[in-house]
Formats: sequence, structure tokens, C-alpha cells
Amino acid sequence: MGGRSGARRVLGSLVVDRRPLRIPAFRRLWISSVVTAIGSQLTAVAVPKQVFDLTGSSGYVGLTGAVALVPLLVFGLWGGAIADTVDRRRLLLVSNIGIAGTAALLWAQAFLAVDSVWVVLALLGVNQAFFAINMPTRNAVVARLVPEHLLPSAAALTGTMMTFGAVFGPLAAGALLPVVGLSTLYLVDTAALVVVLWAVWRLPALPPTSGLVRRAGLRDVVDGFRYMATQKVLLASFVVDIVAMVAGMPRALFPEMAERTFGDPPGGGLALGWLFAAIPLGAMLIGLMSGWVSRVRRQGAAVVVAICVWGLAVAGFGLANSLWLAVVFLAIGGAADMVSAIYRMAILQSAATDEMRGRTQGAFTVVVAGGPRVADLTHGWAAAGVGTAAAATGGGVLVIVLVVLAVLLLPAFWRYRAPTAEERPAPTA
Repeated sequence: MGGRSGARRVLGSLVVDRRPLRIPAFRRLWISSVVTAIGSQLTAVAVPKQVFDLTGSSGYVGLTGAVALVPLLVFGLWGGAIADTVDRRRLLLVSNIGIAGTAALLWAQAFLAVDSVWVVLALLGVNQAFFAINMPTRNAVVARLVPEHLLPSAAALTGTMMTFGAVFGPLAAGALLPVVGLSTLYLVDTAALVVVLWAVWRLPALPPTSGLVRRAGLRDVVDGFRYMATQKVLLASFVVDIVAMVAGMPRALFPEMAERTFGDPPGGGLALGWLFAAIPLGAMLIGLMSGWVSRVRRQGAAVVVAICVWGLAVAGFGLANSLWLAVVFLAIGGAADMVSAIYRMAILQSAATDEMRGRTQGAFTVVVAGGPRVADLTHGWAAAGVGTAAAATGGGVLVIVLVVLAVLLLPAFWRYRAPTAEERPAPTA
């Protein structure tokens, strides 16, 4: 019996911590994340596929990235400010209705064969604007629902589902496309979003803790930046994430490396699919084995170490001549990035005041969305000049150098510890 109980304790320390799911409100929010993790990926595949079918141009497909990025940058910041000044449950409802409505319109234009690339791009832009408002609001809600010592576990649960969607959503889309057609992918996403609306409707009211509901403006966005500039721990969390993504994210190199390094045929093949799947696969695996994360108090140090491991993994990927060795390095990088993301999210939710939590989450959304896209540009240019291996390896080494420099300039981040039980305020729903 003692051996069995010991084995259960060991297993419990490895398997993802499910304690946050015992909180009904968080469980509803998490269920909505599970549903959208797959559904949103169907639309993420359907939009570029439809644009390519309509135009036959990869240039227009690339334009979808710019169309999606601009609303994320603008409305991510503004949406975070709104989330600090209104009832967050109501804002989640409005933004989810907007996302569902645009998904339904995407289905309608595909079903009715409107055949206009500009209609698709316009609907994508509106969809991403609502998404940019929704994400910081959703993240800011978590700290009102979950005790502070369970925030890392809550972040791990949510992040695991997001990476699950990133791995299996595109696979499901690829399997469904020849069977049900492109328009049905939009329809499935729309149906999933209706389920999300039900889950959000069941959340408790989440007005500002000050009790003052008002309209957010540009001044609120500026106040958010001023606040973050004075909070060195929060500032450092953004800096190290930007370093990791801009200097270290090598995905722009995947198509060339798949063909010229790992032997894919010109039209694409197995290597390309594995390279794109490896990082989210590693992140998903570490998420499933994240039962230990809530026991780490030195969260700043954990982020720094994880980002250094990410840099080493990317450097190793650049040097790999075997596809499977490259996939292993990328999966290790994805696992490290997941650890970093879990603790960065926990730090943002606990170190920021509730009055500023929406704005810090809005900035987090912008960094997460914008960093990899800037990396696509910098890595593409670097590879054109020095080759893919040097671009990837150099980027990984640069991550480590810049993160160490950032910690030397902002040592409070390295020293940051999660609050003790005595320091934690009870969550207010």
C-alpha cells in the first residue's frame, strides 16, 4: 500500500495539476478555451487556404498575416484598457459574440461562393479585432477566479489546451477539408463559439474592483504603459519574451530547411509538417507533465533558465543535419517556451494590480502576437545573408546573451519570488 501511495504522489507531481478545475467559474472558462483551441485552428487553416484558392498567390496568403497583425496590435492594447474599466464578463460576452458573428459570416461567404478575397480579408480583420479584445480580458479574469498559489497551474492547464489545438487543429482541418469542404470548417468554428458563449454567460459578474465602470480612452492605454515602465518585474517579463521570440523563433526558416537541409520534395512533404508541429508538440507534452509548477517560488529565475534552454535548443536545431534530431531540439525548445509562458503569465497576474491587469495582459497579447512575426522578418533576412544554419544557431546564441544582459540590467526579475500564503489576497469574483 505504501508503494502505491508513493507512486501516486510521484505521478501527481508530474501530471498536470487539476486543482484549478475544482473552481466552477474557472472550469467554465477553461472549457471554453478547450472548445476554441480546436475551432479557431480550423479557421486559421481555412482562411489562407481560401485566399490561395481565390488568388493562386502566396503573396496574398502572406497578406493575411498583416491583416491579422494590425488589429491585434491596436485592439490588444485598447482591449486591455477596456477590460480594466468595465465588467469583464460582459466584455467577454460582447467580444465572443463578435468573434462568432464574423466566423458565421466567413461561413456564409464561402457557402454562397462570394469569391471575393477582399471580403475574406475584411472579415478576418474584424475577427482578429474582437479576438484582440477577448484575449487580454480572458487572461485578466483568471486572477479573479483562482487563488494566487494556483495561478501557475491554471496557466499550465490553459496553455496545454492551446498547444493541443495548435498540434491537432491543423491536422483535423487537413483531414476534414477533402471530406466536408472548406465552408464547413468555418461552420464548425461558429458552432464551437456558441458553446463558448454559454460558458461565459455562466461566469459571475466581474466589475472593476473600484466599483467604477467607465469608458476607456487613449489616456488609459498611456497610463498602462507608464505603470508597466515603473514595475521592473513586469517590464523584464516583456523584455525577455521579446528577446526569446524576436531573436530565437526560427519558423521562417522551416520551408527552406525542410527542402534543402532535410530533403523534402519542392512541393512540400513530411519534414515541413514535423518542423511546424515540433514546437507546439513539446509545449503540449510539458503542459501535460506540469504538476510541479505550482511548487516553484523563484518564478523569475525559472523564466530566465527556461529561455536560456530555448536558446540552446534553437542553436542545436540550426546545427542539426538529421530531421529527427532537429525535431527533438525544437520539441525541447517548445517545452522550455511553455515553462517560460506559464511563469510569465503567473507573474503578470500576481504582480500587477487588478486595476492594471487588463492592460498588462493587452501588452502581453501584443508581444505574443507581434514577436514571432518580427522574427519571421529578421530570420528571413539573416538567412538570405548567411544561410539558414547560421541564422538559426546565431539567433539561439543571441537569445542567451541578450537574456543574461537583461537580467543584469533588471536584477529584480531574477530575484522575483511568488508571494507566500500569508501575502496572498483571496480572489474576488
